[in-house]
Amino acid sequence: MNIKAPRGTVDVLPETAQKWQYIESVLKSVCERFNFSEIRTPLFEHTELFQRGVGDSTDIVQKEMYTFEDRGGRSLTLRPEGTASVVRAFVENKLFGSPIQPVKLFYFGQMFRYERPQKGRMRQLNQFGVEVMGSADPAVDAEVIDLAMTCYKQLGLKSLKLVINSLGDTESRIAYREALIQNFSPHKEELCEDCQTRLTQNPLRILDCKKDSDHPAMGTAPSMVDYLNEESSDYFEKVKKYLDVMDISYTVDKNLVRGLDYYNHTAFEIMSEAEGFGSITTLAGGGRYNGLVEDLGGPDTPGIGFGMGIERLLMALEAEKLTVPVDDELDCFFVAFGEKAEAESVRLVHVLRENGVQVDRDYQGRKMKGQFKAADRVNARFVLVLGDQEIENNVINVKDMKSGDQKEVALSDIVSYMKTITLGKGGRS
Repeated sequence: MNIKAPRGTVDVLPETAQKWQYIESVLKSVCERFNFSEIRTPLFEHTELFQRGVGDSTDIVQKEMYTFEDRGGRSLTLRPEGTASVVRAFVENKLFGSPIQPVKLFYFGQMFRYERPQKGRMRQLNQFGVEVMGSADPAVDAEVIDLAMTCYKQLGLKSLKLVINSLGDTESRIAYREALIQNFSPHKEELCEDCQTRLTQNPLRILDCKKDSDHPAMGTAPSMVDYLNEESSDYFEKVKKYLDVMDISYTVDKNLVRGLDYYNHTAFEIMSEAEGFGSITTLAGGGRYNGLVEDLGGPDTPGIGFGMGIERLLMALEAEKLTVPVDDELDCFFVAFGEKAEAESVRLVHVLRENGVQVDRDYQGRKMKGQFKAADRVNARFVLVLGDQEIENNVINVKDMKSGDQKEVALSDIVSYMKTITLGKGGRS
């Protein structure tokens, strides 16, 4: 029976995994500079969390969630996005009571969405995201955007486009909602089935529809910025001012609404403009979600965050022909021949590893020539050569595979010697 990975999932093989590890280390380093702390949440949650947090009218909840009943009859869902889970953890663990406010968090996690797989959009996707809860300061919005842009720039990306919009507060959204209903209602029967439902549930989502994007009514749709009340308008102006002082370029897009119901005030997306990247250009998206904490049982707490797809980040790096540095060099490889040397090599490999030296050995019963070939294949920097004759003389030969130089070292000194020449700092930490 030939069992393959489920459709929409991929195996991340060792060479690619090293690229992921590097990217994750860069993103984590940026978060630490911005004083964000990591949070880890479960892979699955109660289905109600996403119904309430993400919104019943969203495509995610209606079409894309992996939902199942456990043996106790409880409805559970593999998380389709990260914000709802982080907010749930914030409420459940009473992080709103922390003396350090706002609470600034970042996460790495696998998300699951049942949609048509395509390059950069799989059914199991990997996401990096940040969430800030506890501040309604527009400077926080600018900081979150700055963090996202910094992550991309730190990895070398240059062909980036930041698009922002304001969805306003509750009062502004109600007024805008009515204006959208008036605009689209005369064309209801011409809209796709989903948008006909959205017209009464959440008309802002019509602006995000791909099927109806060329409908004439899209061109006559009012702009959200025209319905912002004074408070919302002032808020948006401050966000733009802070981006300006940080010299972060942006474009205001009146049709940017994002795909989740919890967004209000600032919404943003970061796109790749690299040649050959593809038609779906979005790399990251996010925005403010004041009210979500309250909806999930917590106190009235403002929040903002974003999600960034790792697969799409890798695509962007490839499109801009940027190489992710991968350390594929092995410190040393042990070549042993002879019964006594074989036994001693097992001991020495163990001791070297205990002391922080990266080392491997042959486990295929190869002859000496074959073991040297194996050392070449794993790109060993040094080869330790030990035979029964060396055992009798209490020495071991160390060969530098780059220069070809070979040095005889006392067996009693080999650990300290290898620690010195591999890192010069006492081995690997």
